[in-house]
Amino acid sequence: METSKLTKDRIKKFIEGGKRFDGRGLDEFREIIIEKGISKKAEGSARVRIGKTEVLVGVKMGIGEPYPDSLDEGNMMVTTELTPLSSDRFELGPPRIEAIELARIIDRGVRESKLIDFKKLCLEEGKKVWTVFIDIYSINDDGNLLDAAGIGAIAALSIAKIPKYDEKEGKVLYGEWTNNKIPLNFLPLSCTIHKIDDKLIVDPNREEEDASEARVTLSISEKGIHAMQKGNAKELKIEEFNEILDFAEKNWEKLFPKVEKMLK
Repeated sequence: METSKLTKDRIKKFIEGGKRFDGRGLDEFREIIIEKGISKKAEGSARVRIGKTEVLVGVKMGIGEPYPDSLDEGNMMVTTELTPLSSDRFELGPPRIEAIELARIIDRGVRESKLIDFKKLCLEEGKKVWTVFIDIYSINDDGNLLDAAGIGAIAALSIAKIPKYDEKEGKVLYGEWTNNKIPLNFLPLSCTIHKIDDKLIVDPNREEEDASEARVTLSISEKGIHAMQKGNAKELKIEEFNEILDFAEKNWEKLFPKVEKMLK
């Protein structure tokens, strides 16, 4: 159910005063809980909770041909299913624009950060490479699915093992794993900044997200900013965008050590 205009106005008034209904600061995340290895079938999996928002992420691998512009590199595909279980706003059927956008944002954040060393996933240049499939499922949507999905993807990838491959038969032996993990570099973190009137906030709940006029999702690591995606209708001035970049980097510095600790 869409948040009412009255509730949006109250949220804006609170945030204008530097407050939020749940008592958090404008730059404060809800509690984050990460559970790894929740699926016995997936190469890697994770459940992430941010407050009441919850997502499941699974990683599977398969053998395929490389893309024409990267003959010596593995492939990656990200898909998202926003389930009716998680919100009455989502329906069964073909992926809606929200699911497609979420998948593309997570894909871009992982790909542009060079998190995965795709060259090490090449089995035979120009002919045979590993493809990494990242599947994201919403379980409960109370706002900020973007960051929950981003953290979930990193968590699932961090423990994913490469399955055994029978070269003679030319098939993957699913359910049997090697001791080799997916080759990863440094870990990027998804951080989404929302603008409500002239204030910036992180990790909005569902009602705050409805009141958001503009948002920017960034993929950030110690190497810097790797990817960005703007959402919602309101335009941003250059000075506002610079403010968002500063706000995101400061939040990354606080959030990353907490997430990194849970991933170990």
